[in-house]
Amino acid sequence: MIKMEEIKQLPLEELKIRLQDTEEELANLRFQLALRQLDNPLKVRIVRRDIARLKTVIQEYELGLREEKKPQP
Repeated sequence: MIKMEEIKQLPLEELKIRLQDTEEELANLRFQLALRQLDNPLKVRIVRRDIARLKTVIQEYELGLREEKKPQP
């Protein structure tokens, strides 16, 4: 589970990479769930919520509600 505080500190490019990785993880979990190989079915819910958090912050960047932080020297 990715915490919102951790997500807020990531740059936009890293968020997009994490979103792609998390969506792949969800696809794998759904496949395992269909084959009855998933030990913890609640993991699907957790990953879906992580995807929603990532998409929310990405949308904030795109709408200009959040600015990318510049690295401090």
